Amino acid sequence: MAGTKAGGKLAAQKNLARDPNFYAKIGKKGGERGHTGGFAANPELARIAGAKGGRISRRRKNIKVEA
Repeated sequence: MAGTKAGGKLAAQKNLARDPNFYAKIGKKGGERGHTGGFAANPELARIAGAKGGRISRRRKNIKVEA
């Protein structure tokens, strides 16, 4: 029953039978490793990265063609 809803429920029961705090421990590890930040926390960094991307852009410049 691997990969089914019923199999998932059986696995969850087995995990909880072995360790009642199994899922709490997993959540704790994720919370410890989580780091918020990046562009949301540093708009200046976002501006610098955007400027770098704009400089190396592979798009052509818009050229007016007279017909």
